[in-house]
Amino acid sequence: MSTGAIRDLDRLLARMHPSLHPGRYVFTTLPRGQAIDPTSIVASIREAEGLSVVVTETDALALGLPMAFTAAWITLEVHSDLAAVGLTAAFSQALAKAGIGCNVIAGTIHDHLFVPFDQANDAMAVLHGLQGHAAA
Repeated sequence: MSTGAIRDLDRLLARMHPSLHPGRYVFTTLPRGQAIDPTSIVASIREAEGLSVVVTETDALALGLPMAFTAAWITLEVHSDLAAVGLTAAFSQALAKAGIGCNVIAGTIHDHLFVPFDQANDAMAVLHGLQGHAAA
């Protein structure tokens, strides 16, 4: 377990501190042979169909990339243990009840949520509510 990582679900929820990044982010798959500056990639995963990346909308437009999903990026600032159980289920269920879709990317230290851009403020309210309920 990483130093400082939290595994307990109640503590994770009480300390998750969602933080909304400025800007618009896009999910896209790079066409074969498409070059991209690695520093412009927010996240990536290799799939059979190609390299799926998350980049800023500005970068996607500049590179002429197809935009599959435009999102707001929320980071849960709690240091979550990668073996923790229930955090993703808790916030995804709360967001689903509010009618907000969510794509999650787990980093080594934090969870990163990508929600429809026009629902960013609603998502933040739901997450703050979940955190407040857990802290009570």
